[in-house]
Amino acid sequence: MTSSVDKDAAKPSNFLRNVIEDDLEKGVYAARKWGGSPGDAQHHAQGMPDPAKVRTRFPPEPNGYLHIGHAKSIWLNFELAKEYGGVCHLRFDDTNPEKEEQEYVDSIRDAVEWLGYETYVADSALAPGTLQPHEYFASDYFDFMYRAAEYLVIAGLAYVDEQTPGQIRAARGDFNTHGTDSPFRTRSPDENLTRFRQMRDGELEDGAAILRAKIDMANPNINLRDPALYRIRRATHHNTGDKWCIYPMYTYAHPIEDALEQITHSIATLEFEDQRPFYDWLLASLAEGGLLASPHPRQYEFARLNVTHVITSKRKLRQLVEDGHVDGWDDPRMPTIAGLRRRGYTPEALKLFCERSGVTKSGGWIDYSSLEAALRDTLDPIATRAMAVLDPVKLVITDWAELMGSDASLDDCTAPLNPRDPEGGMRRFKIGREVWIERTDYEDVQPKGFFRLFPGNKVRLKYGHTIICTGATRDAEGKLVEVQATLIPDTKSGTPGADAVKVKGNITWVAAADAVPVEVRLYERLFATAQPGSGELLDELNKESLVTCAGFAEPSLAVAKVGGAGFQFERHGYFVVDAKASHDGRLVFNRAAGMRDGREK
Repeated sequence: MTSSVDKDAAKPSNFLRNVIEDDLEKGVYAARKWGGSPGDAQHHAQGMPDPAKVRTRFPPEPNGYLHIGHAKSIWLNFELAKEYGGVCHLRFDDTNPEKEEQEYVDSIRDAVEWLGYETYVADSALAPGTLQPHEYFASDYFDFMYRAAEYLVIAGLAYVDEQTPGQIRAARGDFNTHGTDSPFRTRSPDENLTRFRQMRDGELEDGAAILRAKIDMANPNINLRDPALYRIRRATHHNTGDKWCIYPMYTYAHPIEDALEQITHSIATLEFEDQRPFYDWLLASLAEGGLLASPHPRQYEFARLNVTHVITSKRKLRQLVEDGHVDGWDDPRMPTIAGLRRRGYTPEALKLFCERSGVTKSGGWIDYSSLEAALRDTLDPIATRAMAVLDPVKLVITDWAELMGSDASLDDCTAPLNPRDPEGGMRRFKIGREVWIERTDYEDVQPKGFFRLFPGNKVRLKYGHTIICTGATRDAEGKLVEVQATLIPDTKSGTPGADAVKVKGNITWVAAADAVPVEVRLYERLFATAQPGSGELLDELNKESLVTCAGFAEPSLAVAKVGGAGFQFERHGYFVVDAKASHDGRLVFNRAAGMRDGREK
């Protein structure tokens, strides 16, 4: 799991690698079969030998867009499977039809593929060259899940509870108090089976009953106090339509899905650690009844990814979208994969960030600057350079005509497309009497440490000539409207004697004659609070998370297109063409990350 940037570094050890390597050495899953009808131990026994001794899965719920935390889970599961010659399944845990939509299914599939992972892979257990789909839906197994639930009822391991949700919640107890048995817990298996089938057939109202596992209401782990397995929900499912009016709970469905797909290592975040005993109880119970093959999957938990100034709660992200605080799930300020992609992040940058964040059992926060650093480290070697002026004011070289022939004369300038790639070619642009410079590059009186434009100071126009500032013009309100300078002859960059005049200041610029008008969107962190989520959501928003500029860029950007590695605007950071706002000749650039600043120290 080593990135292209760190390709010479040794693979860092972590507890998941240790677990997998130990299982492979012991041959824990060596006798497994692949194929036949999923969910039947007999059919698995008759299947073909499974060439992938490691099977992982990435199991998102299609109830929102994936975020940066999911990116780490995608990276971890797919890379571990690839590293050990295995397979990773993309699985949609679509057990809640009220919150799931096809839009989310499509966005998840797109995010996984954009990150560089395939859901169709060659399977050597089949004919040579055959691509085996490794994309699954929980709803594919609803028939089996129902059959497994009936088995639990018949075996006396599950019962139908008709208490109200409030009564069930109160009877569950807490960390200091044991739970109380439901009055329906002593029903016979036959009574429970009849009632469960009535739930299935729509004879009970929504919320009138649930199916619960019969485990132990006094267990210290509250998750084992007769957890819910099925609830009644009259809702149209995006995949199964109106076939079902009862749906399995996620905690019931998830272990079964892992088992049916012959997952070996079910990797989850730490909040699922307390659910692992139920995961094991359910699979052991179904294996004992002959419904699942052994050995069954094992669940392992790692610390979730927490990034400062970022919220990953789908509920809160949905609130931002639905209430119009951001421009959709792919707003470049959003921590969604779609938002990061639109902002200018690359798959390589996100995977490098995930790798650097480590895989541990202990939590903690990673500073947002680490995410930006990963982007810069991957883009710097490949991003095309360009000059752009974001807060423009005109600089007039007053003696241009005297030295260059006329006010309309233009001089040719060149600069490397990327100074880290000497063979990568050059970009070309003009310089003339009038150029655009940044407003902050001029001061009437020199502040301490300021070496740019002020009366009497010499400055080099980067890739162009050296000039002497002679003054400036302000309007009645004191706003800077123009800067004046004179040209120092024979100082053009790249010509003999260009460095004869020493200067401390070097500024970027764009010639008025060939400048390209651009809209530039300067994105900052969406939340001002370092660890958002504990207070009122809207109070924690950064009110300056987006600043829009009307600027000018050098002519090489006139043909800039969506996609690719983007550009480094010299002095300003890394930018990409906005995929949605740029059209009909309108160029809109998003800042993905600025240049290095003091926050990273």
